[in-house]
Amino acid sequence: MKRASLWTIAAFLAMAISFTSCKETATAEADSAGLSIEFEKYELANGLDVVLHQDKSDPIVSLAIQYGVGSNREKTGRTGFAHLFEHMLFQESENVGQDQFFKKIQDAGGTLNGGTWKDGTVYYEIVPKNALEMIMWLESDRMGYLINTVTESAFYNQQEVVQNEKRQRVDNNPYGHTNWVLDKNIYPEGHPYNWQVIGELVDLQNATVNDVREFYDKFYGPNNATLVVAGDFETEEAKALVEKYFGEIKRRQEVPKLAPQPVTISETKRLYHEDNFATAPQLNMVWPTLEQYTDDAYALDFLAEIVSSGKKAPLYKVLEKEKQLTSRFFAYNSSQEIAGEFHLQVTGNNGVNLNDVEQSIFEAFELFEKNGVTDRDVERIKAGLETQFYNGISSVLGKSFQLAQYNVFAGDPGFIETDIENIKKVTKEDVMRVYNKYIKGKPYVITSFVPKGQMELIAENSTRAPVVEEEIKENVEKVVEDEATEIAKTPSNFDRSLEPDQGEAPALNIPTSWNSNLTNGLKVYGIEQNEIPTVNFSLILEGGHLLDDINKNGVANLMTDIMMEGTATKTPEELEEEIEMLGANLNMYTTRESIVIQGNTLVRNFDKTLDLMQEILLEPRWDEEEFELIKTATINGIKRSAANPNQVASRVFNKLLYGKDHIFSYPTSGTEESVASLTIDDLKAYYDANFSPSISRFHVVGKINQEQVMSKLKSLETAWAAKEVIIPEYPIADARDKSSLYFVDIPEAKQSVINIGYIALPRTDKDFYPAEVMNYKLGGSFSGNVNLILREEKGYTYGARTNFSGSKIPGTFTASSSVRTNTTGESVSIFKEQIANYKEGISEEDMEFTKNALIKSNARRFETQFSLLGMLQEMSGYGLDPNYIQDEETVVRNMTLDQHKALANKYLDESKMAYLVVGDATSQFPQFKEMDFDEVILVDKDGEEVPLEDVKQ
Repeated sequence: MKRASLWTIAAFLAMAISFTSCKETATAEADSAGLSIEFEKYELANGLDVVLHQDKSDPIVSLAIQYGVGSNREKTGRTGFAHLFEHMLFQESENVGQDQFFKKIQDAGGTLNGGTWKDGTVYYEIVPKNALEMIMWLESDRMGYLINTVTESAFYNQQEVVQNEKRQRVDNNPYGHTNWVLDKNIYPEGHPYNWQVIGELVDLQNATVNDVREFYDKFYGPNNATLVVAGDFETEEAKALVEKYFGEIKRRQEVPKLAPQPVTISETKRLYHEDNFATAPQLNMVWPTLEQYTDDAYALDFLAEIVSSGKKAPLYKVLEKEKQLTSRFFAYNSSQEIAGEFHLQVTGNNGVNLNDVEQSIFEAFELFEKNGVTDRDVERIKAGLETQFYNGISSVLGKSFQLAQYNVFAGDPGFIETDIENIKKVTKEDVMRVYNKYIKGKPYVITSFVPKGQMELIAENSTRAPVVEEEIKENVEKVVEDEATEIAKTPSNFDRSLEPDQGEAPALNIPTSWNSNLTNGLKVYGIEQNEIPTVNFSLILEGGHLLDDINKNGVANLMTDIMMEGTATKTPEELEEEIEMLGANLNMYTTRESIVIQGNTLVRNFDKTLDLMQEILLEPRWDEEEFELIKTATINGIKRSAANPNQVASRVFNKLLYGKDHIFSYPTSGTEESVASLTIDDLKAYYDANFSPSISRFHVVGKINQEQVMSKLKSLETAWAAKEVIIPEYPIADARDKSSLYFVDIPEAKQSVINIGYIALPRTDKDFYPAEVMNYKLGGSFSGNVNLILREEKGYTYGARTNFSGSKIPGTFTASSSVRTNTTGESVSIFKEQIANYKEGISEEDMEFTKNALIKSNARRFETQFSLLGMLQEMSGYGLDPNYIQDEETVVRNMTLDQHKALANKYLDESKMAYLVVGDATSQFPQFKEMDFDEVILVDKDGEEVPLEDVKQ
């Protein structure tokens, strides 16, 4: 069971915080950390709220603009508009051409996106500081100069894209319709939270351009928005640019703030749904609560953590440890702008009856009432919030989001002071009070989602939920032609068609790193970064899944679970609590080629956190009871993964490419059979043979220098003795000489998952990075050819990409997407055609775009401790020079069109690739037998060939 962070903000400081005001400027300071957050807020004459935060740590700026419109402003029969409109804003505006928003930002070395939720919509860009004026130009153009460019064809295209997003995130996923059922029953008809952000499919299909124009005029005015600029800029220059680009945009309709609309339900509602993709039953229970920033909302956050998170939680003790009904559950309080709900979700183990789950939840509540809440329960939750706060402001974008959210919903970017105080004052009595007020004995909505044909698992007295599932139909291309009329230009005080000059981009400035070796062979790498008082670190042990015995697959994966379950001197509960009381995070996980321990802590707690890491590493508890629980959880996770088309595709793709004799063809998690057969002695043997500093690397980034780090590692140096570990080498089955179409049947799938590729080259090959550069315009970004065709032109998918992966072992070239079911055959053909055409070479313009995007984006590469940690891990893993990024820039800068073409012809051969489709075989498989493939094969979820007659006709 994993902990979820469920706070209205991820912000807490365990010391006094003061705000001072001068020209509406506020400062938050933590005395021991030297942290300061300063901002200036002012309002333009047209009502636009502007918040500026200057941060010169890195040569980058972010711009975030949040509008006071989410799906809560929609109406029944016109749902999904806020989200659909978010998509429209990335198309074009009066002075920015079709699909140029993404391309121009990427060309400047930046990144961008947007997001819509129930209460708001946000757009953001992060760019090198020289591009600040350009993003002002872009963002203001779509705020004030967009609507004349909204055409029938562009609108139809984005309708298709959004419908595909719904299919990918909802219709083609296990339990995807859960929130629809819950919200329809918690909130009455007409309540702004009664529908989903993505909208109803029929509403999306029936929307018109006139609807869009009306929505834009009502909600997208400057007087309904907050603009936040954060990063490396001069304040007066930024103010002048804001006034120039946004000041002349006219106010639009006034948008009154929504009043709170909390709800109650008079009786418990019980519903069920037979889920086409689920392999395990899932129960949800939801109680209506209240809106955000209220005293009860803060206390409800604490309640959710206490009842569900960790070894002390009553839900863990009853449902998982005692009754073994589940290994996957959580609770959270979702207090939003106008209402809230308290959620409890339990995914049952295979075959578990949800009646037993519901009954056991109430037994857990009885245990909670009996044991009560202690002061320490409350304090251990508060302890982690300081670390979360610093992590949240480690990037300029994080600060932008925080300032914008507070301004929109609380009316003050400096609301953090009040928010923190509200968290600090929550008591154990408050937690019990809200439990009694909102949960105990109160009506709730309960849903049972069960695998098809397993009705016996639903909670009793449930009625069928009226979930509407899309019918798979033959694809009929709709041709939408716009009238050839010139776009009307909205008057402006200056010529907005002229793109601002960006000036010179910041020069590459690679942070100084250091490295050293301990006498036991452990290699140590570090970067001192003093912006926030935290430390991020990782210990990587080479091997991981590679060291698994094929006949005992899954041992390495279980290792990283059992080692976090206590130590020789600490019970699992005691270890968990010690980590929490430090406000630290310690995680352990297994990859195909390593075992990783990763930590995040405050500088002042680094010593104690490191001591705990050492204890976990060198003094495992080998708890037999926890081992059995872990096995049960792992086996049930494997069963659930068989219901996820993307996970099925990944597993089968690896098996097809690497072959049955390579460990990579077997999942890191193991199989149901292999995990069931493992004993704790298998884990002890793996540990004794393979845990050694001689194959390990330690990385650390934060407010700590080399001398301090090396001093703190003395104990690990003395206590951890080296041993010889030999990492096995497996032959690569790289004998593909034909194009093969493999199909895995997922009956009634609403989308098809497509993976295309073959074994390519390792990360250590001299051509690996040049191949990545070559791939960029094919499918390495949003502006890649495959995405522009499959998403932006055709509307068949939510996204399409191509990439090279590799390590010390050869990786793959992969082209992938999830497409609407009835476009499967054409989408595969488009991929094949684009890969073939790419070998003919790209244009000079595309080469320049690739170079700009890859070189200029390095200004954003070193901002956070986490990104720097990744840089150190790449350096140490592949023996790279500390200035390897500079070498990469040289590769990009010097690449010619001929070199690019030669690389494409060397590493892209569509005639020898494996083409894997995971989808509805009945409607989609037959067409491939008529297409240009050397072989067409139906395989099962394990990649084994099955007879064609197994396809349902």
